[in-house]
Amino acid sequence: MPKPLDGIRIADFTLHAAGPFCAHVLSLLGAQVIKIESAVRPDIFRRPHPVYGRMDVSNFEQVAANKLSVTLNLKVPRAIELAKRLIATCDMVIESFRPGVMARLGLSYAELTKVKPDIVMVSISAYGQSGPDSALPGYAPLFGAAGGLGYMTGYSDGPPVEIRHVMDHAVGMTAAFAALAALWRRRNAGQGQHVDVSAREVASAFIGDALVEASLGRTPKRCGSASVNMAPHGVYPCTGADAWLAIAVEDQDAWNGLVRTLGDARLSEGRFATAELRIRNVEALDAIVTEWTRQRSADDAAGALQANGVPACPSWNAAQLSRDDHLRARGTIVELPENGASRTAIGSLLRFSKLESGLTTTTPRLGEHNDYVFGQLIGMPEDERRVLEREQVIH
Repeated sequence: MPKPLDGIRIADFTLHAAGPFCAHVLSLLGAQVIKIESAVRPDIFRRPHPVYGRMDVSNFEQVAANKLSVTLNLKVPRAIELAKRLIATCDMVIESFRPGVMARLGLSYAELTKVKPDIVMVSISAYGQSGPDSALPGYAPLFGAAGGLGYMTGYSDGPPVEIRHVMDHAVGMTAAFAALAALWRRRNAGQGQHVDVSAREVASAFIGDALVEASLGRTPKRCGSASVNMAPHGVYPCTGADAWLAIAVEDQDAWNGLVRTLGDARLSEGRFATAELRIRNVEALDAIVTEWTRQRSADDAAGALQANGVPACPSWNAAQLSRDDHLRARGTIVELPENGASRTAIGSLLRFSKLESGLTTTTPRLGEHNDYVFGQLIGMPEDERRVLEREQVIH
């Protein structure tokens, strides 16, 4: 079956995680995404980086999969000309440089409309393309901090929590949503446009309830894994190394199921009779639940609770997820061939009754598709390409 974005071509000037994840999501929907890179300055996630606590490229392996890779040294004017020729064949450009960088390169939205009048350009940055803070640099932990989400994350007796990949991927997904809206407008009105996505504003959108509270003169507080209107609610220790169970009791039916499952007479005491009382006495309640979960495996405890209508699930780690039969049956976890072996990857994020989505290729080698893009797509003679490679324009 076809994919929703078959026929859409995207020039991808993104780096790090938020921008690349946006382009990756669109590639899963069928868009042909051409990542513009350079051996002079490769994406920080393509090269090993000890600052992130690891010496591999697993981040890049995810967000660059399903893309084509071409090399252009954008510090060279001839490379900018080639970039424009490529963009002339595209429907969209996605970039995640600091505001002003694309303009300095000669690739601003105004310049790109000269080579492709209906181009859609998506710019992803920390603080947006305008405003007094727009020139400030930013990475995922800063997005949550500047947007207020970090302050609301963590335990009441501890500091705000630094939020990394969740923030990057949330920004990327939001940008993909905005890109689809712009493509829809382009299809119906023939209009391209410049889409401005601020990571800080995405983070702020996630704490709308806290902003409402603050506007009413109340002070929102961090509550860790707890909930202001549910108890028990959180993650509880089980037998085994680093094994945990998530439980969320929303209503009286779920509460009754919990009481039946645990079979503990203390849960019938008056201090736990209503949801309000359970929240008020949550520490005592959590102690009883923890006493029960510590004696069981996460799987056994989840099964017993679920049988009585209680929302509960083990907190799975990556290794457990990769082996999960349900996710594999749905095509969420897939195996892709790579270098004579296979690697596990996240496949389709979205499913359609009459369309397909998902991965078709793994991570490209740097410049792997230079011949196809510059030769077939742009129509550059091979001898000219070889000259530009020697001159490190295509590099």
